[in-house]
Amino acid sequence: MSSSQAFDPAQVFEIFGMRAVDSASFDREVVQAPGDDLRCVFLWGQDCYNCNVFKQTAMLHKDALLDLGLSWFECNVYDDVALGQRFSLHGVPAFMMFRQGKRLGRISGWPGLPQFTDALRRLRAEAKPAAESKQ
Repeated sequence: MSSSQAFDPAQVFEIFGMRAVDSASFDREVVQAPGDDLRCVFLWGQDCYNCNVFKQTAMLHKDALLDLGLSWFECNVYDDVALGQRFSLHGVPAFMMFRQGKRLGRISGWPGLPQFTDALRRLRAEAKPAAESKQ
């Protein structure tokens, strides 16, 4: 994306196929939905500087983020305060990770692409022994 192109923060939702969730739909859509995909819930706020930094980074590095194989969800917690309170958020952005009905972890703030990728790698490595022990 060149500096002459206008940046539309909402584009990130479409490109990553982020499904909107709220307090009423969160458990049904994220926690209780069938499948063993790794679900990342992007909790953000309107006009949040750091949320927009993530969105810009996501657009610039969309292939790298798409290659992570996440199922993406999003919620503007400024509009849905109850969801932010559910997770005791003190700031945004925050990324909540879920798999098979379990909350696996949280990334607070946008640490940057290398740190985000490393955190996901560690999360997957920690979850793998648990999955293997069930077999």
